[in-house]
Amino acid sequence: MTVDHAVAPSRAAFHRLTVADVERLTDDSAAITFDVPSDLRGAFDFAAGQSLTLRRTIDGAEHRRSYSICAPAGARPRIGVREIPGGLFSSWLVREVRPGDGVEAQRPSGGFRADPGTGGRHLCVAAGSGITPMLSIASTVLADPDAEVTLLYGNRTSGSVMFAEELADLKDRYGPRFQLVHVLSREPRGVELFSGRLEADRLRRLLAAFVPVAALDHVWLCGPLGMIADAREVLAEAGVDASRIHVELFYVDEPPPEVRRPDEIVSGETSDVTIVLDGRATTAALPRDRTLLDGATAGRNDLPFACKGGVCGTCRARVRAGEVDMRRNYALEPDEVDAGFVLTCQSFAVSDAVTVDYDA
Repeated sequence: MTVDHAVAPSRAAFHRLTVADVERLTDDSAAITFDVPSDLRGAFDFAAGQSLTLRRTIDGAEHRRSYSICAPAGARPRIGVREIPGGLFSSWLVREVRPGDGVEAQRPSGGFRADPGTGGRHLCVAAGSGITPMLSIASTVLADPDAEVTLLYGNRTSGSVMFAEELADLKDRYGPRFQLVHVLSREPRGVELFSGRLEADRLRRLLAAFVPVAALDHVWLCGPLGMIADAREVLAEAGVDASRIHVELFYVDEPPPEVRRPDEIVSGETSDVTIVLDGRATTAALPRDRTLLDGATAGRNDLPFACKGGVCGTCRARVRAGEVDMRRNYALEPDEVDAGFVLTCQSFAVSDAVTVDYDA
């Protein structure tokens, strides 16, 4: 079955964007701004908090990485990148990419997104490069005169703070509607509360000092797993409903552990898996001991993915029929899981027939 779609390019397709600007933020980080061809501008419109998946081929092998957009909604796409020692992508973007270079990118994606028209009180908690989507969210929602944002931002030292000047500019522009708290773990500050890691006890004290928790409309968390787990615990203790808490997880070292054992899937069996993307459905017998993404990619090279670690959410799809087993999930909200969405990079077919819809 094939259905024609002429509204927008496939979200799995890559498009060549031109680097418009590279701005060094710290010794090991940079912000890269892209120009989008006029015929693709609608396709590259993004919501505050979304990401770009980039592709690069090295020695004949394809590599992908997902980077959060740091620009406010309506601006040109701009990503913030912190260099990982030996990183195939991050070192290239921070050290080598120059204005005028071409970079392959997919359309913006991701469910970590803020509605600029909601107003209300927002709490943002970020660590390190987790500030990237927070800058987009804060600068977007503050354009609404009824919005207020408190940002708790943890870093090692003042020299490692990404977007320090832009955050200061936001504070100057919006005054009391934007509350900015810097917390440094390896550089003593005059107030003990601001010296250390964003762990549970410190978060409790920061919330008590700066945040009217009962009045919060949305909470945005972006950082490593430990910080996010502590923040969720503290917010739950304070009575913040889980539906108001939005999470973006990043990893710079090992992928997160599987939440269930891999021996639940019996090797050798197959399922008839139907993949729907851009209105085109294809069905193939896929082994149950391979993820839906890895199994289906053998027959379709247009499926969207980036990290393959259950973190970025690029491979999100909805199960329309059958049963699958999702081993790891750090990208989907509970209501998305309840609605049948899965991460195909972490999901294995269980029933004899399965249909997953990337267009949902």
